[in-house]
Amino acid sequence: MQRLRTQITRMQRRSAQVDAMPVHPALAPLFPEGGLRPGAVYSLDTATSLLLALLSAPSRAGSWCAAIGMPELAAEAAESYGVDLERFALVPEPGDRWLPVTSAVAEVFPVVAVRPPRAARDGDTARIGAKLRDRGGVLLVQGAWPQAEATLRLHDPAWSGLGQGHGLLAAREVTVSAIGRRFPVPRSVRVQLPGPLGAPAVATDTATQRPTWRPVGRLDRLGAVAG
Repeated sequence: MQRLRTQITRMQRRSAQVDAMPVHPALAPLFPEGGLRPGAVYSLDTATSLLLALLSAPSRAGSWCAAIGMPELAAEAAESYGVDLERFALVPEPGDRWLPVTSAVAEVFPVVAVRPPRAARDGDTARIGAKLRDRGGVLLVQGAWPQAEATLRLHDPAWSGLGQGHGLLAAREVTVSAIGRRFPVPRSVRVQLPGPLGAPAVATDTATQRPTWRPVGRLDRLGAVAG
């Protein structure tokens, strides 16, 4: 823990007076500000693709990002979705110290993602929330979180490229929906995730005209690349 604090405090502290952190244009309609609001917590489902899609634009814009408690997440997977690995840190298995680690990382990393192994106490979440507001950071939580700014979910996946029992999976379209405290009416976008270049892309008529395959169960991860 002390080693982690020493490493991250060497990085330049940032000002809380920043605009909304960018997201990919295909996802921007989900957010009232057109991006991630500084000081906010967003609750996500467990889809790795959604998480990486949200991390890619901030990292490309120069913000440091970190993922905590996701031992199966590979750097190669993050890079395939457009995450800049030069500004990306992994803390795979913080164990029972996940809350202190998250709090420490949030002191200097503008965008932090975490998968809590269990529910956090209200007092702990309140302290992290206060730190985020002070630093202007964003927390992406794979799971429920009290007083989250918004909840984002991925659903209705449809793979294209398969013909009559043969062919190759060429693309996947999904609907991403968001509902928040400041926008109680759900918002949604239909996107390719991953897109042709990895990052999300607006769903096109061409893609929807190809033969599609809808999974009966969940096909969320392909070698920890898609989720």
